[in-house]
Amino acid sequence: MTVNRVGLLRAGVVIGAAFGVASLLVVRGPNWGEVGRSLAAMGWSWAAAAIVLNLGSALVRGFAWRTVLSQAVPEPHPRTLDVFSAFFVGIFANGVLPGRVGEVARVGVLARRLPRRQGAWPALLGSVVAHRLLEILPSLGLILWVLLLAKVPTWGRESLLGVVAGGLLVLPVGLLVARRHEAGMPAAAGRIARLVVRVRQGLGILRRPAAAALAAALQTAAWALQLAAVWTAMRAFHLELPVTAAAVVLALMNVALILPLWPGNVGLQQTTIALPLIAYGVAYARGFAYGIGLQAIESSVGYVLGILFLFREGLTVGALREHFTAELAERNYRAHVPERARSGAGATNGEATLTRPRGANDARQAQ
Repeated sequence: MTVNRVGLLRAGVVIGAAFGVASLLVVRGPNWGEVGRSLAAMGWSWAAAAIVLNLGSALVRGFAWRTVLSQAVPEPHPRTLDVFSAFFVGIFANGVLPGRVGEVARVGVLARRLPRRQGAWPALLGSVVAHRLLEILPSLGLILWVLLLAKVPTWGRESLLGVVAGGLLVLPVGLLVARRHEAGMPAAAGRIARLVVRVRQGLGILRRPAAAALAAALQTAAWALQLAAVWTAMRAFHLELPVTAAAVVLALMNVALILPLWPGNVGLQQTTIALPLIAYGVAYARGFAYGIGLQAIESSVGYVLGILFLFREGLTVGALREHFTAELAERNYRAHVPERARSGAGATNGEATLTRPRGANDARQAQ
């Protein structure tokens, strides 16, 4: 199957799923009149406070990634402004594009600021993995708190238990991969072996307990600020609920965003937020309106700062998807195809001349 066919198939699945959710919301959705009235009655002062808390959460997460990077790449380390620029562009890309494009986008943005660093891409990819691994423990703590003390619907409980099982599996694997890193590398090591070593270099913080503890503490603080933002947003919609209700919303909305099929999983996200609030006496339409407001509050920081930093980097939304995807294809090509085959040398001896992936040349010229 060609790349174009894969892309068309993926687009078809995304469009079909989005159409299905939209149809369901129209046919069996909330009372839209009540949704509109709840949105109109939103308290702007509480909403502004939630935005500030969400900004604080994002900034703390950015500092956590900066801490990870200090152990992932050798000195001189990336500048703090460059780190935050890449981080917020990644948040923006995750919000407006399906999948987790933002994780690759932030690597690509930061790699552009490190043009002379050999092997920067795999090390930066490793740092993103480490950054995500270090938030598994606080997220598992949140989920366990919710499962023990909050009112969670059966479907939500099953989803959260699945996330717990996945987290308990992924975290030890990540630690094991990081521990297998070796500082030295044989001169005769193959390209794939060198790629793996550089990715493990990006996991370097997992081999340094003090730095890992600092980054994990920052991630925990970021989760606490986000929980406060979710609860504060409830007050904006005149929902006087316990903090455990906010914890349920935070846990389930993050489960819904593990793999966004379309931008922000709009519609699905609101349903995921509104349904568990029924157990707390909140009407579905009112909970749906709160879901709309909460997603707007959560997205506002990433969108505004993401767009500003996107302009700073001289990029467009299309470039996030095309440029960095092509860049990954080029680097994967270089990792798997010997230099001799790439250059066409040996073709006279019966060896096939290989070509770069489509779009890779444009990516190289863009740099």
